[in-house]
Amino acid sequence: MIADWLTTFDYGSQQSDYIGRRQLGTGQWLLDSDEYRAWLNTNRQTLFCPGIPGAGKTIATAIIIADLWERFQSDASFGVAYLYCNFRRHDEQNLKDLLSSLLKQLVLEQESVPDIVRDLYESHKTNRTRPSFKEISTALQSVTSIYSRVFIIIDALDECQVSEECRSRLISEIFNLQAKTGANLFATSRFIDQITERFKWSIRLEVRARKEDIRRYLDDRISHSESRTLKDSGEEIKTGIVEAVDGMYVYSHILKGAC
Repeated sequence: MIADWLTTFDYGSQQSDYIGRRQLGTGQWLLDSDEYRAWLNTNRQTLFCPGIPGAGKTIATAIIIADLWERFQSDASFGVAYLYCNFRRHDEQNLKDLLSSLLKQLVLEQESVPDIVRDLYESHKTNRTRPSFKEISTALQSVTSIYSRVFIIIDALDECQVSEECRSRLISEIFNLQAKTGANLFATSRFIDQITERFKWSIRLEVRARKEDIRRYLDDRISHSESRTLKDSGEEIKTGIVEAVDGMYVYSHILKGAC
């Protein structure tokens, strides 16, 4: 009940949807990269993954979240919290709600509600008031500090609303959280100067559609196709598409009619 009092919004369904779209084996280049391993194995690190529109940044984010869960699901001292920013949801993605979502996820990973969150709830319950931004920020820092390590994942920073300096303040808040707790940060974005400048000292790895991922995807689509022409010309089609695609996951649209 207290967790839902913080916010009713849940990113779990989005994570399930995104990871469900992943073609088995794709994105392994990201998990095997030196950049990801350095980020994973060192405290207080930031991995920034920019990419052009359609490059697969959101699926890459889902892959990383799934990998962290798989690695640390049996260790309660590790925490994972994430956000999928979406410009269509500005009303429910203001700064306080975004921080509340991170806090809620870390609270739910605890066996019991941390005292600071329970006290916050009790202090507002009688008057049916809501916690202030400062209260949420303080509680988030406190709960993050309970864990030996915490990973904060934010997809599509470019879609975080610019009004009321939400995007700029969110970036400042997560860097402040990192400075005070040692949390690891991961973020994706389009190439926007105001964002990339804030991450200039971070580990950086561009998200691009890899040829091996495209070929793996096409192999699956063609093998399940009922089109004899497509099966007979499969290798030629795959080669043409792989060469034509420049870092973007657009091949699903190319084969839409044929499969």
